[in-house]
Amino acid sequence: MNALSDSRSRLHSVVKAYDIRGLVGEGLTEEVVEAIGAAFVDEVGAAGRDVVVGHDMRDSSPGFAAAFARGVQARGGDVVSIGLCSTDESYFASGFLDAPAAMFTASHNPATYNGIKLSRAGAQGLSMDTGLAAVRDRAGDYLESGIPAVDRPGTFREQDVLADYAGYLRSLVDLSGIRPLTVVVDAGNGMGGLTVPAVLGEAAGLPALPITVIPLYFELDGSFPNHEANPLEPKNLVDLQRAVLDHGADLGLAFDGDADRCFVVDELGQAVTPSAVAAIVALREIARARAEDPEAEITVIHNLITSNIVPETIEAAGAVPLRTRVGHTLIKDAMRASGAVFGGEHSAHYYFRDFWSADNGMLAAMHVLAEFGLQDEPLSALAARFTPYAMSGEINSTVDDVPAAYTRVVEAFASRAEFDELDGLTVTGTVGQDEPFWWFSVRPSNTEPLLRLNVEAQDERTMAAIRDEVLALIRA
Repeated sequence: MNALSDSRSRLHSVVKAYDIRGLVGEGLTEEVVEAIGAAFVDEVGAAGRDVVVGHDMRDSSPGFAAAFARGVQARGGDVVSIGLCSTDESYFASGFLDAPAAMFTASHNPATYNGIKLSRAGAQGLSMDTGLAAVRDRAGDYLESGIPAVDRPGTFREQDVLADYAGYLRSLVDLSGIRPLTVVVDAGNGMGGLTVPAVLGEAAGLPALPITVIPLYFELDGSFPNHEANPLEPKNLVDLQRAVLDHGADLGLAFDGDADRCFVVDELGQAVTPSAVAAIVALREIARARAEDPEAEITVIHNLITSNIVPETIEAAGAVPLRTRVGHTLIKDAMRASGAVFGGEHSAHYYFRDFWSADNGMLAAMHVLAEFGLQDEPLSALAARFTPYAMSGEINSTVDDVPAAYTRVVEAFASRAEFDELDGLTVTGTVGQDEPFWWFSVRPSNTEPLLRLNVEAQDERTMAAIRDEVLALIRA
């Protein structure tokens, strides 16, 4: 394989359905990133306009951000470098400045990885179907033939938006009147170490809140010396759970590497499910929207693997639940198309109409703090009201023949379930009036030969029985 075709091959390997991600020095090199920056300007029409560039704390991120900026300037885009930031801070800059943006991060992936999350102006997502494929293909052309010069190369300036970001989040959720809370926060050596002191503390010059933050791993370190910055894995919550108990804290918060996802732990050290968080935040956003316009029809999005408690809570509050496929760009698009006030995923991504329909883990955490801080009960009691059913969590299985696995599942459940294929295969039990409900979802991974299983049922026994039966079929 010659160098040019190798470059195109690398582009195809790192450009995923919703973002760009790969091994540093293999799939991702500064040459590739510079070509992507140039192609991005062309795709979003940013010649002569600002393009926001931010990055996380990984060792490779500053160099990649600089390479991307060179590509942007080469095609006439004016770079606004916001430096170290969280992903949701880059979305804020995209919305605040009404400019397309690039965020360099590999989120929760190990230190050997990096990537790019791209947005159109106003934090609008860019996926394979909405421009990412075109960026990939044009970048391939530029790697082959060089980046064409323009009459007016772009400019470069630096702009610190952290204080504006923190102030904006404070304007959306008022925490000044809550009871005093002690909160342990595990930043996982990721970007939460920068944003938490600014939003929940006084680092950005904002007034003090009645919140005592006990920091864990706030030092920015892209080698992740303490644990992976992936709170979705239970092993990465152990330090937080122990610290909550040791300090007698009211709750704990864990952020992933780029701090756009937030996980919650109660005062007993027990993880609060992201579905429970979604239900709690949905109620608050519905109430806020209804206060603004009592006659408005209010829509709230949930993806198809959230607990049944989420649509039940939305309906009970008089709003309309809208079920969607899994995937952050898909949900951003659905948020905009439907005018939804809020969207929740069971992966702990939370989307807000008043945050340009983008996801923001910090904002979700603030809503939990606000709701919890206005009542006397412990968080475990509040969370229990929104966790009435048994869930398996996501279980991954390596599968060589996905269609054959699907066929085995359909044949086994054909007489006792209904099926839909909105995203993979969702199977809902057709049960009698006094029988416990159940459902499960089987979805293929976009990037690996995996099937992802999620099961929910009315009780633990039913959930375990369905889970074990389906896993046996998938892995046969």
